[in-house]
Amino acid sequence: MRILISGAGIAGPVLAYWLTRQGFSVTVVEREPAPRKTGGHAVDLFRPAMDISEKMGVLPRIEAHATGTSRLTLCPEGTLRPARADLARIFGATSDRHAEIMRDDLSEIYYDVTRADVEYLFGDSITELSPDGAVRFAHAAPREFDLVVGADGLHSTVRRLIFGDESRHTAYIGAYLGVLTLPDTAVDDGELRIHVGVGRTAGIYNARAGAARALLLFRSARELDCHHHDTARQKELLRTAFDGMDTEVDGWLQALDRTPAFYFDSITQVRMDTWSRGRVTLVGDAGYSPGPAVGGSTTLSVVGAYVLAGELARAGGDPERAFPAYERAMAAHVLVSRAMALRAAKTLIPTSRLAVSGLVQATRLLSVLPAGPSRAFLRLTTKSARVYNAMTVADYAVPPALSRPSDARASTGVDTES
Repeated sequence: MRILISGAGIAGPVLAYWLTRQGFSVTVVEREPAPRKTGGHAVDLFRPAMDISEKMGVLPRIEAHATGTSRLTLCPEGTLRPARADLARIFGATSDRHAEIMRDDLSEIYYDVTRADVEYLFGDSITELSPDGAVRFAHAAPREFDLVVGADGLHSTVRRLIFGDESRHTAYIGAYLGVLTLPDTAVDDGELRIHVGVGRTAGIYNARAGAARALLLFRSARELDCHHHDTARQKELLRTAFDGMDTEVDGWLQALDRTPAFYFDSITQVRMDTWSRGRVTLVGDAGYSPGPAVGGSTTLSVVGAYVLAGELARAGGDPERAFPAYERAMAAHVLVSRAMALRAAKTLIPTSRLAVSGLVQATRLLSVLPAGPSRAFLRLTTKSARVYNAMTVADYAVPPALSRPSDARASTGVDTES
């Protein structure tokens, strides 16, 4: 059975790995000309995603590429007195299995473990798609696949082609996110430094490999007139939103026009009643993004990819049985992720001076409480992490290793087979 996956970010390679383990023939098409190095931000892997990664044999690489961020310095806007906390203490109290890793590093790790068994078509994209699996590409010759999976993110092409315009399936939750790359000298190694004010939060941390990442989050009561590819407009919005917050933040804004990597988007959830139609389905952010930077979208993507592959194997590749089972298995995880993201957005970007004060006081309290009371306090205040760690996933049986097609490969050229 031939399966096409659109997107080589996180969900795509994880899905490709488990599908090939189950004996399916997999092709991944990716718009970028090579594995992504777009300057993405750090992402969290909670227990279920760590367990799945361990089964894939990549956990040592993930742990070796962890950001190493261990200290939080929280600077409330308008005061010179910061609050500090031990991040290792926080994560240790909420999870016995957790890793923070740069998104690009994680994507590369998952790609590396699949490239020998999966055909990758880089520098190409789907232009036409029918629910029965007939596909036209921007460059490669048309093909027919038994199944097609959209793993192509928040602005999914597969979702648009099969389910219609993006606006029908997304819900803006009131904020925007910008990420830029700076020299690693902008922040001490191991420190997450955050400036927080009413309606805006700016933070910086070391991203390894000689670079730091600055994250800029701000609230807006309405969606702004800004296309997700209009970087000039996006940078202007960030300058306006963070004007006068702090001299350190001013320095980050001055680097906007020379940053080697930049990301900007609305914090938007994907809300759909079903992620499947005919022989096409969605996985990860394409089908159920809880919102960038505020939800456990990476853990949800890894879990979703694993579950989809498992249900397809159980159903012998029959989408009429596999897709509904996949959606049933993921439904509760998706709903709780949406709720947690809304809660996290309120905490990360406070809506009032009282909320800013509460965040700062909670951070100070963590730094002075003894270990026992500190753990109890954290269990009450870190509900999001606890929810993701508590996700349960079926253990899908995998048959003994199957032989792989000898010509499975990564390709950067135009495929000419039909």
